[in-house]
Amino acid sequence: MAGKGIPKLAVWKFASCDGCQLSLLNCEEELLALSSAVHMAYFPEASRAMIKGPYDISLVEGSITTPHDAERIHQIRRSSAALISIGACATAGGIQALRNFADVREFTSLVYASPQFIETLGKSTPISDHVSVDFELRGCPISKNQLLEVLTAFLHRRKPAIPSYSVCIECKRKGVVCGLVAHGPPCLGPVTQAGCGALCPTYARGCYGCFGPKETPNTGSLTATWKESGMDDAELLRLFRSFTATAEPFRKESESHEIQNN
Repeated sequence: MAGKGIPKLAVWKFASCDGCQLSLLNCEEELLALSSAVHMAYFPEASRAMIKGPYDISLVEGSITTPHDAERIHQIRRSSAALISIGACATAGGIQALRNFADVREFTSLVYASPQFIETLGKSTPISDHVSVDFELRGCPISKNQLLEVLTAFLHRRKPAIPSYSVCIECKRKGVVCGLVAHGPPCLGPVTQAGCGALCPTYARGCYGCFGPKETPNTGSLTATWKESGMDDAELLRLFRSFTATAEPFRKESESHEIQNN
């Protein structure tokens, strides 16, 4: 770690719902052990104590959506030895990145009485689009167990053991019957990275892709199967435009159906 003594941890928020920061607080019993391993120097969600940097590790939640955000993330990067983006917003732009497929000026004119006072960027973008990121931890929200693994790995200067395989592997390990085969709900599990413990498929729901695309996802093969079963392009487009709509494999797949749909 860059500093001497107990490493200093900072937690930052940009455009997001705070769910990933709450995953850290939800560590409960593990949080006590973590607090003895790192010094919570800056974490407004949990404490009013705000110690100035530099910081050994910064966790960043949320996407960049305003000019001020775009400036602030560079300041955080300069004061952080290691920067870890956490959650779908920070790693892929989040649900708010759906604005990237439309005209944000039209949205502001419809929502706000005085849109001329709204300062916003045309797109919602992940942290890595603006600064170098040492690790991206996905999820909406992130898994607290994966967060603890990443923090432990950085504290011990090793590579985090985060899986890159699909949600389908988690289903098999839990003995969950494959919904795509048995029930028929649209499921993004075959192309989505594991991490949620197959939460939705466990309750006979299709995977919504909260953890973003897995390593080398074959989205084309999956959509071809759905099209054979009668799903149209509009439905396919909606499936890939959710929590991680602008992650490259999902974005490209949705755009291919948007072109056909128009």
